Amino acid sequence: MFTAVTSDFAPPVEYAVAVERFLASASLSPASQRIYRIALTTWSWMLVERESPVGPARRGAAAPVVPLGLLDSAPAPSRLAAGFAAREAAVGPRTANRELAILRSALTWWRAREWVTCDPTAGIRRRTATARGVEPLNDEQARAVLRLRAPLREQALWHAVYDSGGGIERILALDVPDLDPNGRRTHPRLPGEPLHWRPTTGRLLALLAAGRPSGPLFLTDRRAPSDTPTRDLCRVTARGRLSYRRAAELFTAATQSLDDAGRGWTLRQLRRE
Repeated sequence: MFTAVTSDFAPPVEYAVAVERFLASASLSPASQRIYRIALTTWSWMLVERESPVGPARRGAAAPVVPLGLLDSAPAPSRLAAGFAAREAAVGPRTANRELAILRSALTWWRAREWVTCDPTAGIRRRTATARGVEPLNDEQARAVLRLRAPLREQALWHAVYDSGGGIERILALDVPDLDPNGRRTHPRLPGEPLHWRPTTGRLLALLAAGRPSGPLFLTDRRAPSDTPTRDLCRVTARGRLSYRRAAELFTAATQSLDDAGRGWTLRQLRRE
């Protein structure tokens, strides 16, 4: 898979530089190189415990400035394990497993050159296609979720996911002007079929958007970092767009009391196919 290295590179300081050197050595097609770069960039966000961009924004996102040595640090294994669990919840086991394999390939190459001394993914187990979270919640379970006492943002998101049956990333990508409150749906001017919801969901979304003429509909709890893209920033509150990873984590934590196994359900299970 990899060509021989004919010169001795000085060990890189930055993770992003190590990624580029790894890709330059690999016998990959341009399309495969793009996929590898996207996956490895996603892992870099996990290393610094920052939310990775989602949807189309993820494909063009530049890696944060991360020291390569962070892979050898004590927090790295737990951070990557948490990130892997969140990715599985967001994209399913097949994609999460592929991204894990890509990182392990890079780690093998870096360790052979003694740029990295350990494997922080050693404790992560590949998921199977039958992993929990595949089966949707039944009507009784979904109603129990929607009766939970939760902040307005979570209530509005959960109702919208359940009512519309739309893709969760699409719902999280909504901006305030995308709502058509009179029609209880997304605005007809948006590409694709409009998302529809019931009156209760419409009221929750209207309350969530109150006082904000523009910006993301679903916001984070804290102020956004200074490098947040304008499209993901609310100018009224200075907060950023809620990520799939954070939304999934909150849902699983909130539903632990409803799950007989005590583990909590995944946000994907709430979506009606």
